[in-house]
Amino acid sequence: MLFEDRTAQETWSPTERIDRGPALVNATDIPRPRSPFVSLRTGCRLRHGPRFRLLQAGPHAQTGHMSTETRIAVLPQEPGPLRIETIELPAPVGHEVLVKEFASGICHSQLHQMHSPRRSNVVLGHEATGEVLAVGELVDNVGPGDRVLLTFQPRDLRTTNRQPGISSVELGDGSRAMSPNIFTWSDHTLVDDQYVIKVAPDTPTDVTSIVGCAVLTGAGAVIRAAGVERGQSVAVWGVGGVGLNAIAAARMMGANPIIAVDVDEAKLELARHFGATHTVNGRETDPIEAVRELTLGSIEGHGFRGAPIAGVDFAFDVVARPETFLQAFRSTRNSRLAVHAGGTVVVVGVPQGSFDLPAVELLISERKIVGTLGGTAVPEEDIPMFLSWYANGDLDLDALVTSRVGLDEINEATKMLEDGKVLGRSIIEFN
Repeated sequence: MLFEDRTAQETWSPTERIDRGPALVNATDIPRPRSPFVSLRTGCRLRHGPRFRLLQAGPHAQTGHMSTETRIAVLPQEPGPLRIETIELPAPVGHEVLVKEFASGICHSQLHQMHSPRRSNVVLGHEATGEVLAVGELVDNVGPGDRVLLTFQPRDLRTTNRQPGISSVELGDGSRAMSPNIFTWSDHTLVDDQYVIKVAPDTPTDVTSIVGCAVLTGAGAVIRAAGVERGQSVAVWGVGGVGLNAIAAARMMGANPIIAVDVDEAKLELARHFGATHTVNGRETDPIEAVRELTLGSIEGHGFRGAPIAGVDFAFDVVARPETFLQAFRSTRNSRLAVHAGGTVVVVGVPQGSFDLPAVELLISERKIVGTLGGTAVPEEDIPMFLSWYANGDLDLDALVTSRVGLDEINEATKMLEDGKVLGRSIIEFN
């Protein structure tokens, strides 16, 4: 339903309001001071009656669902560990979907969020498997009882201009905890329907919880952002949960060679299981020299001023630190002018600090740099494909999940991830 502010002459949808419990907040349209909030918890009861006129009303699809008690991990505004709180989630309205979660992934990007300054309490997690309990009246892609995957990437923005809402929750003390866009470190979650993908009823409830980020980002970077084709060469810097999926996707695309670069021998061994043809331990050898040696002579001729042509077609930097970016950049192929273009470095991970760009090398080698958010994926199309890879034995999600914890162990789990003790991906399993 839409409401009009007669004084401000502005129109908005219910998901653009923040005056309710766990609400969806449009990041680009926080209400201006002159525009009073609309309360959605009371079913269209307006706080400033004369100032508003009901423009449109649709059927209410609450399915009789009342508020839901849930346990949730909360990152406090001040530095400190995550704490577990019990809160009430109200029934969904508008484009909201209430989901009971089976499992959720623990992603390295959450470590970045935990170590970053924040202006409020924060709720985290952005990939999960669950079951829909109730939906708002504007939801048409899922319904109660559906098994779903949750992802931080909108399922398909090509079909709508609506900006998905951002989830937030009201805590027991009345304060509000915000999320980056969704939250999944909780028994239940309330999210915009753009982050919810319906899957088959028999979809496993545990290992598929990492498809919404780890698989989507790693495999999507190869397929969507880079467009790797059969016979092209690939190197992946950082073979944790995301990097292993990049390697698996490169194998599915027919890339050769596929070079895994890491400083952990156990991770490199796991990378071979996922499809790496070669491994390079960056602690024991210069990865730039190693990658260029493996690809020397793959293209005939010489580059600028007679330089030998070597390097991969695509280097994926999943670590995204200044040193790994430079290594990945210099490991991509230099060009043969007007015959073969230079290689491409794809920045997949969340960058840590500023990168120094060797501009002259960029010019004379004709290399390219591409950034990708979430693998540039289209979840509604890509997630079914990745699940079919798993079902057919082409993507070993069981081997990818190397650690399982309960919600009460979330601080220990994030510490393990930060200490580099998680080979693939950790998941939280809920009762």
